[in-house]
Amino acid sequence: MSNKFPSALLRSLIQEHGIEEHSFLGEHESNGQVTSVRLNPFKKITNFNNAQQIPWCGDGRYLEQRPSFIADPLFHAGCYYVQEASSMFLELALNSSTDLVQPLKVLDLCAAPGGKSTLLASLINQDSLLVSNEIIKSRVPVLADNLTKWGNLNTVVSNNDPRDFNRLEGYFDVMVVDAPCSGSGMFRKDPAAIDEWSENNVQLCSERQQRILADAYSALKRGGTLIYSTCSYSSEENEQIADWLCDNYQLKTVRIPTDESWGIVETVSEKHSCYGYRFYPHKVKGEGFFLSCFVKQDGHDAEAPFQKPQKLNAADLGVLKKWIHEGEITIIPAKEGYCAIPSAFQHDIRFLQTKLYLKKSGVYIGKIAGKDLVPDQELAQSLILHDDIAKVELSLEQSLKYLRRDVLNLQDSPKGWALMCFEGFGLGWAKILPNRVNNYYPKEMRILKEL
Repeated sequence: MSNKFPSALLRSLIQEHGIEEHSFLGEHESNGQVTSVRLNPFKKITNFNNAQQIPWCGDGRYLEQRPSFIADPLFHAGCYYVQEASSMFLELALNSSTDLVQPLKVLDLCAAPGGKSTLLASLINQDSLLVSNEIIKSRVPVLADNLTKWGNLNTVVSNNDPRDFNRLEGYFDVMVVDAPCSGSGMFRKDPAAIDEWSENNVQLCSERQQRILADAYSALKRGGTLIYSTCSYSSEENEQIADWLCDNYQLKTVRIPTDESWGIVETVSEKHSCYGYRFYPHKVKGEGFFLSCFVKQDGHDAEAPFQKPQKLNAADLGVLKKWIHEGEITIIPAKEGYCAIPSAFQHDIRFLQTKLYLKKSGVYIGKIAGKDLVPDQELAQSLILHDDIAKVELSLEQSLKYLRRDVLNLQDSPKGWALMCFEGFGLGWAKILPNRVNNYYPKEMRILKEL
């Protein structure tokens, strides 16, 4: 590995950051793997009670060995997310810069596959709104699926270019930009990425990062928080981007309190003394990562304008309300059916629909067929499902059969629609008929791997 590790990158780390060459390369040569998960605070489980907590993330846990997550129904139920430990530092950054008690509008600009979005959804309160955007269309479905599993009502998934957010000037209280980068921080985890690294690619990534930030910056309101991160070691993509931001915009750097025992390296940018936080695998139990945090000093605030309420079919509304619990929930038409959104953000979500392409708004309930509902997967894994909905508790073997869309024998169960559950957590829908069970678990989500 020491011969393969890019010499130009290693030289810059030694000269600019005083990296300990022997320890740093030795850790990369070890091919060591750190496995970590983050628990869903809305779907509490006890499976990882004895696991070591990640110090900068309350629900983050280190695992001693990597289990087969795909063979765990609780993973598919959204009870936890498999996430790299270093990136969970976002929690401490947000807590250090933002009053999470207040209702917030949060944008995760480069969100797929959803690690940071599900973390943000866990941190903000239910009076807040999260917009998770993914630029690349092919990556949007996995982002939507992961947020569906997490279960929150107050999330929106969009598929837009950063420049589209210019239409929302001064709208967001928080903007998280986990920018596309050269990926050198993942060399230990993915040695093949070394072959794709070059100084030219670093420069291209730096230019792309500047363009993304410039395109979306106006959407952050005055006094709002900007959190920028990469999984790169290169200063051109990290500290130099922080200086570029302060060259072009009025931003105040935020210092994040850390414990020396964690091994996180605090840096200060050369020109504007912006604080940055570097994660190195030989110092931290995690992969390479960088984060810098700012508070916007320029710009202004903006609110969503009033949107005229949409009238719903009274009969349909009567059917839908039997499936969701009572609360501050508004039902609006979506696709060929209906979705549930937070009443407090009904004007915001309708406003966003006029400005962005939204893939997912709140929780899609399903479609009306005759006088009944064909319930959607989003409803099955949501936190708004009515307590009286029929449920069938499955064994581990039955759960895996269900998740593979294999044939299930549930003839002793009540007939009709039922939520398939494992340890009380919803996996998806099945319709139990007199002579068979129709499995409605989405084909695109089914387990294909032999277990």
